[in-house]
Amino acid sequence: MIPDVAASSGSRANAVGSPLMEPGDFSLVLGGPLYQFLRRAHLTGDSLQLLHRRMVVLTVVAWAPLLVLSVAEGHAWDGNIAVPFLYDVELHVRLLLALPLLVVAETVVHKRMRLVVRQFLDRGLIPDAARATFDEAVASAMRLRNSIAAEVLLISLVYVVGVGLLWRTQVALDVSSWYGTSADGRLRPSVAGWWMGFVSLPLFQFLLLRWYFRLFIWARFLWRVSRIDLAFMPMHPDRCGGLGFLASVSYAFSPVLLAQGAVLAGMIANRIFFAGAKLPEFKVEIIGLVAVMVFAVLGPLLVFGPQLEAAKRQGLREHGTLAQRYAREFDHKWLRGGAAPDEPLIGSADIQSLADLGNSFEIVKGMRWAPFTLQTVLQLAVTTLVPVLPLALTMISLEELLVRLLQTVF
Repeated sequence: MIPDVAASSGSRANAVGSPLMEPGDFSLVLGGPLYQFLRRAHLTGDSLQLLHRRMVVLTVVAWAPLLVLSVAEGHAWDGNIAVPFLYDVELHVRLLLALPLLVVAETVVHKRMRLVVRQFLDRGLIPDAARATFDEAVASAMRLRNSIAAEVLLISLVYVVGVGLLWRTQVALDVSSWYGTSADGRLRPSVAGWWMGFVSLPLFQFLLLRWYFRLFIWARFLWRVSRIDLAFMPMHPDRCGGLGFLASVSYAFSPVLLAQGAVLAGMIANRIFFAGAKLPEFKVEIIGLVAVMVFAVLGPLLVFGPQLEAAKRQGLREHGTLAQRYAREFDHKWLRGGAAPDEPLIGSADIQSLADLGNSFEIVKGMRWAPFTLQTVLQLAVTTLVPVLPLALTMISLEELLVRLLQTVF
């Protein structure tokens, strides 16, 4: 069974000298008070089983009471208010799309990242002398993941800042809606609005902030590993000295990026449909969100940049020296008459060896200072942007869009 509390990780570390006895021990997800609560409530297993049950229960708790209360108050589809419940795009996107995505992300991240720490060891990147330092970095990350104080702080931020300040004064639309009316710059919630403010929004915001906290744990872990003098291999075909596996791990956070993009899209949609805004007015928010989310996922990988650049320079020096010596001997043997008279040139392995040496030198020369490519950046940016793209139809009708596409083809 995968350990899920700090005490178990710590006890194993003390008992055997390493908290990393099994490849699947490292997880950003299997720990913390909420995880323990979901286990006791039979909404998850030791390895995040019962995904569909968890998605349904959390979504029902957050969304279903709002529907019932809105119907009871006559605000579900009432035309006397500007934003009836069933027309609130932002709410439905948050609770019916983004919230389940945040739950799904836990399974995706756990499955993709459970072996990532082991890769540092299996690829020989951690020198034997630094193994204790590496193990402590792992144990420290698990302790922070399991921190009760951290999740209590997140809950406090949700209620004090997210609900108490931003929602009632900044985020809520300045029009009459199913969740309340605005007066003197503050929201006066309806009964459904109180459930939204004290249950639905806090639940969603806590799950979202919890993901940012996990990204912080991941960044902190990578930073601590980058302080180790890693044994990079400049000739590794991933052109990252053996760290190329980190780029593929970054895709595990795609559901989180998609959920955050959906939240922004829902917010923009409400302001377009009910406040008369136009999509171009939000270009700063859209560009800013994409930049922040991509950096949140890929930025932590940049901590390896100095070491990778140093490994590249050392590799070029060493391969340059080797290539110089080999080329000189090749020149002496085949161009200056150094070869034996009876040694045939055709079939000699020397030429192929020279070509192989040249290929190795090109690999070292192409070594990157960041363990990801521009393609990775673009894919994560598009993932964040996808939920916003349908809003382009608010600027142009679907019919007109199809006509223009056909004109470009024919």
